[in-house]
Amino acid sequence: MRFTDRVVIVTGGASGIGLETARAFAREGARVVVADLAPREDLEGRLRADGAPDAWCPACDVSSDVAVEQVSAGTMDRYGRLDVVVNNAGLMLFRALTDLTADDWLRVLRVDLLGAFFFTRQAFLRMRPGGAVVNVSSIHAVETEPLVAPYAAAKAALLSLTRSAALEGRPLGLRVNAILPGAVDTPMLWDNPNVRSGVEHVDRADVGRPEDIAAAILYLASDDARFVQGASLRVDGGRLGRL
Repeated sequence: MRFTDRVVIVTGGASGIGLETARAFAREGARVVVADLAPREDLEGRLRADGAPDAWCPACDVSSDVAVEQVSAGTMDRYGRLDVVVNNAGLMLFRALTDLTADDWLRVLRVDLLGAFFFTRQAFLRMRPGGAVVNVSSIHAVETEPLVAPYAAAKAALLSLTRSAALEGRPLGLRVNAILPGAVDTPMLWDNPNVRSGVEHVDRADVGRPEDIAAAILYLASDDARFVQGASLRVDGGRLGRL
């Protein structure tokens, strides 16, 4: 198992891609910390049943620097180490540019961009050489649609943050990479007003499973990717190539 004796934080891990990622780490022997705004009461037991030696699911608002520091410190107090951070927590709003307010933009940016920065900073302060950060961006970073400007901008900025953090992480022995999921079978996809209205057509053949994204995240976090640094890995079944 690739993550035996390692400690992993997954943000936004109570559902969707984050949940499947946390479970995949558990099956690979990691101690898993799920930092989510609304953690599920049954999740710690479920992760242990999946194979995690231990699991901790604290409530965490990733847009709060203080909350992120508390979870990071709590992880160190509980386990004495931190090996992987997966910045998966995300927020998406659907509004026209003319209807967006400054508060709308800041709300999305605080979660989708600053949340990743806050946890990356904590990782750099606490990880030993060999640690890894994986940022979950989106194909919206490179190809997008109407009504999601803050989300697309935040995910594009997350790729830039990934490159900058990779440069600064390398001398510390830390790797930072990003993954760009495409259409994935989660509520975020099917509740998308653009999908429901038909503005965005989604072919079922182009829709991946959360497990597909989790597998790519685990690769980037593992020693198998020890020579991968500052990369942006697209995992969309080839959909973006046809848009």
